[in-house]
Amino acid sequence: MEILNEIPAKKTKRLTSVVWNHFERVRKADAQYAVCIHCKKKLSGSSNSGTTHLRNHLLRCLKRSNYDVSQILSAKRKRKETSQSPLHQNNLAITAINYEEGKIKDEILNPMPLKFEQEQKKEEAIQTINLASVKFDQDRSRLDLARMIMLHGYPLAMVNHVGFKIFVKNLQPLFVVNNNGAIELDCLTIYGKEKQKLYEAIRHFHGRISLAVDMWGSHESAEYMCLTANYIDDDWRLQKKMLNFISLDPSHTSDMLSEVIIKSLTDWAIDHKLFSMTFDDCSAYESMVFRIKDWLSQNRPLLKNGELFDVRCVTHLLKSIVQEVMEACRDVIRKTRESIRHVKSTQPSLVKFNEIVQDVGINSNRRLVLDCPMRWNSTYLMLESALEYRGAFSLLHEHDPSYTKALSETEWEWASSIAGFLKFLLEFTNIIIGNKYPTANIFFSEICDMHIQLIEWCRSPDDFLSSVALKMKDKFDMYWSKCSLGSAIAAILDPRFKMKLVEYYYGQIYGSTAPDRIKEVSAGLRELFSEYSLASSSPDQDSALPGSSLPSTSNSSRDKLKGFDKFLYETSQSQSLSSDLDKYLEEPIFPRNCDFCILNWWKVHTPRYPILSMMARDILAIPVSTLGPEVAFSNQGRVLDQYRSLLTPDTREALICGQDWLRTEPEAISPTLSNALLPVPTETN
Repeated sequence: MEILNEIPAKKTKRLTSVVWNHFERVRKADAQYAVCIHCKKKLSGSSNSGTTHLRNHLLRCLKRSNYDVSQILSAKRKRKETSQSPLHQNNLAITAINYEEGKIKDEILNPMPLKFEQEQKKEEAIQTINLASVKFDQDRSRLDLARMIMLHGYPLAMVNHVGFKIFVKNLQPLFVVNNNGAIELDCLTIYGKEKQKLYEAIRHFHGRISLAVDMWGSHESAEYMCLTANYIDDDWRLQKKMLNFISLDPSHTSDMLSEVIIKSLTDWAIDHKLFSMTFDDCSAYESMVFRIKDWLSQNRPLLKNGELFDVRCVTHLLKSIVQEVMEACRDVIRKTRESIRHVKSTQPSLVKFNEIVQDVGINSNRRLVLDCPMRWNSTYLMLESALEYRGAFSLLHEHDPSYTKALSETEWEWASSIAGFLKFLLEFTNIIIGNKYPTANIFFSEICDMHIQLIEWCRSPDDFLSSVALKMKDKFDMYWSKCSLGSAIAAILDPRFKMKLVEYYYGQIYGSTAPDRIKEVSAGLRELFSEYSLASSSPDQDSALPGSSLPSTSNSSRDKLKGFDKFLYETSQSQSLSSDLDKYLEEPIFPRNCDFCILNWWKVHTPRYPILSMMARDILAIPVSTLGPEVAFSNQGRVLDQYRSLLTPDTREALICGQDWLRTEPEAISPTLSNALLPVPTETN
């Protein structure tokens, strides 16, 4: 329809909305139209139509792309603010839209004053953005999309989804969504930049790094190895950074696995900074550790002759002990499961069971639950619920001939002991998964409690229960032989305990031989401190790490007095340097309280204990577990999802490691910026 002959409508009413700066109102016959001055499109222009549809058109108008529509809103807001009183002008203004009888009003309501307090909850904090200053950037938005996919683990193919394309088109018509292949390249670009930043951070880190080795699986029976660096940075914050996510070939032997780890150490240049390695379940574990230790010792001696290098995952220890219990007691667990299933199978069976419960006089609000065999904590809950109704189950077979899975009195006693085993292991596991960033000092008391409890269970007069306890203790003793010294030293470096905690527990564990065991721990502590003291005298940055070459006063390779330098150092300096440790042990124990943070304590006391603080920083960063809370109670290990298992090895590693690096550490978030609405900073090409 032509609009050239149309006569502009007389403005009987002043057009108050700034939207009319982009439209011309024309009248034809009895109809009024609003004609866009940019694209000449006609829209309804009557006073009853409002201006919402005109604003929406401006957002989509391609001919108007060089004019930021946010200026419209900004101008409207400024005009409203000038009409407010001075009291209102000092308050934060937000725009609200009122809905009345299903129709959106044309006017923007008056600003609502909001008052912010320092202690206000995070979810209530709002950070305003000057919309007029925001400019659309295609490259920035494209990389932001790639970062979002990496950060949240979304599939790359989501950019091809129709719903996502519609959403983006309505949100920002100018944004061109690339295909998943282009997004994959963007993710690889981000991964490369983040990897370089992490590499530089580790390269400039002066302390030691402990490595966690975690094995993954997939539904396609593929295997993966995840390597995570654990260290306490210069600000005394515990850092956990994934280094590699490696796809393993089924033909990989122990030699090849050790070569894979060694390659990662050299690629990241942390072989000379490695303090310890914590291993998850691995069939080639022993031989792999031996080869890695042998390779490392060729360049420089390991700390404490490698006694602290090999650490086992405590969560895997708990799971292996649970498997022993479940396997040894499978008949009792199966009969308990069938008993509950029988009661819950039909309504008459449940009614009859409830009548027996009333007759026996059981007053319990606990419900009978069936377990999920793949989750051992659910088996504990099933046993606990069945034990509540033990008296009713004992009489059920007398009133219900179809009930054939009744437990004997001896089996009920076994079930009670099994529940006790599992409860103890459950509480231990909850302590591990309840600490998102646990330091090594918090586990010594738990490990010692388990040791004492296992000794008591092994003394049970019941042959069956004692045999189960012995199997559990065999698993535990393997762990204790490798990790007891490191756990004890970590506890000693906790100022709330020091040597007193070791003396307290070792007296209960070893009895008359406890003094000899305590001396072994004390000697190991002092030997390790001596290595740190010796290394601290080296002016060279690289050799300042423990285990490096001894300091020398001459750069000549033929200096015959290097041995004298060592002798001079040991005879004249060791006494003054060892006072650092002696002073710490002789001072009073720090009071125990719930607000204590050991990292803050060592950060404050670093000037007082300069050498011991270096040792504490390395010891406390040792990861005692490699398994996350999602698999702590599962009978299986970590399983990669089907989407990521289908990716190429390089892309898979980039997405998984990149996701770990892009996560913001809670300790590093500023309270004023935690809910900022600004985009995540991203470099553009």
